[in-house]
Amino acid sequence: MYRNLTNLVCIGIALAVAPVVAAQDFSADPFARETGGQTRPLNIEVRSSLDFSRATSTGSSGGRIAIDPDSGARTVSGDVLDLGGSPFAGSAVVTGEPGRRIRVEMPTTIRLTNATGGVVEIVSLRTNLSPAPRLDLYGKLEFSFGGDLLLKGNVAGRFRGRIPITAEYE
Repeated sequence: MYRNLTNLVCIGIALAVAPVVAAQDFSADPFARETGGQTRPLNIEVRSSLDFSRATSTGSSGGRIAIDPDSGARTVSGDVLDLGGSPFAGSAVVTGEPGRRIRVEMPTTIRLTNATGGVVEIVSLRTNLSPAPRLDLYGKLEFSFGGDLLLKGNVAGRFRGRIPITAEYE
C-alpha cells in the first residue's frame, strides 16, 4: 500500500508543499504481483491553493465565505462584505498506476491563524471527486477542493493554515 501526504498553505497567501511520504507494502497489491512488484507510487502535486480573496466583517455576528470546488465561485453571507479580488478553488493532481482506484482524504475542518494570534476556520472542506475515484489510462487524476471560511468576531489580517491531503490505493 502506498500512502502519500502533501500539505499546503491555504487562503491564497502562499503555497508550501511538504515532502511526500510514501510507505510500500506489495504483499496485498495484486497489480504489484502481476508486474513483479513494480507498482508506481502515488504522488500528489498541488497545483493551486484555496484562495478566499479579500473580505471584511461588517458586524459582530460574523459570516461565511464559501468557495465551490467545481466552479471556484465565491458566495458571501452574513455580516461579510466582499472586497473583490480573484478567489479560486484549490487544485491538485494525483499520479500513479493507470486505472487503479484510489482513496483521497482531507479533514473537514482547518484552523487558520494570523501573525497576531487571530483565528478563523475553514469548515466543510470538499472536493469534486466522484465517490469511487480512479486514475485514468495515463495514471492521473485531477481534482479541485473548496470549503467555507467562517468569520467570527473582529479578526483581521492574513491567515495561514495547512490542509493535509492523503491518497492511497484501494
